Amino acid sequence: MRTEAAAQVRGATLAVGLLTCLAMVAFAANSLLTRAALQTTGIDAASFTAIRVASGAATLLAILRLQGGRLERTRTGWLSALLLFAYVAAFTFAYRGIGTGAGALVLFACAQLLMISYGLSRGERASPWGLLLALGGLAVFLAPSASAPPLLPAALMALAGFAWGGFSLLGKASGAPIANTATSFLLAVPLAAVLVLAAWLTGPGGLRPDPAGVACALVSGSITSGLGYAVWYWVRTRMTAIGAGAVQLSVPVISALLGVLLLGEHVTARSALSGLATLGGVAWVTLTARKA
Repeated sequence: MRTEAAAQVRGATLAVGLLTCLAMVAFAANSLLTRAALQTTGIDAASFTAIRVASGAATLLAILRLQGGRLERTRTGWLSALLLFAYVAAFTFAYRGIGTGAGALVLFACAQLLMISYGLSRGERASPWGLLLALGGLAVFLAPSASAPPLLPAALMALAGFAWGGFSLLGKASGAPIANTATSFLLAVPLAAVLVLAAWLTGPGGLRPDPAGVACALVSGSITSGLGYAVWYWVRTRMTAIGAGAVQLSVPVISALLGVLLLGEHVTARSALSGLATLGGVAWVTLTARKA
């Protein structure tokens, strides 16, 4: 009996580990797909945003129906949808001018720093040296230099990070994360439609639904967002809060590697060192965080 129970525990642990890796690769693939679509196909950012949101909503609704669940109506529903839309739109427009790994680093760092700041304001405590290391590394990474990302794309990605951090905080206490996320995606669809309309009104060239770009957007919305979030929420309930925060440190690294291997992007020593300092600082804060 003990041997059988131990084998079941090992099997469950292995499943959690493998699915966690799959979720992190899915998150990194969002960066790769968006960057690839905007750099190697003719699709515009507005169309990509709308297709990603709509396909993500459809996939999450299908998952919810298979689970026998239903959409959740909350007081923060429209605010969550607005933050989700701001994240997807700013994320997409930013990747017109920032590298895959650089964009993921700025996104992740800003999202985590917002959530850390919220925790500190609520009385939580963490290492101030870790926070200084994270902020210093990010400042060096973004400082003007030959290897620094352009200011506007970096600012848009920072906005996306803050929006994602806010969205995550709103959904943190939810007892039905997939239902709430599906609701947010669904409510974000009309916001994405307004963005498409605005792009169409700018002129005939405002919308360019390139077939290859549409395919990337569909994969990003349905698989690496919809299915990726579903997998992540499953493993998240089986991990500690510290473990969940620490494992996400892998996303910018995976994104950078995918950008180098598949898109031929380059990472300078300065960018790599400052990026590692940022991630190390966030890890330091995450691992030392405690309630007052």
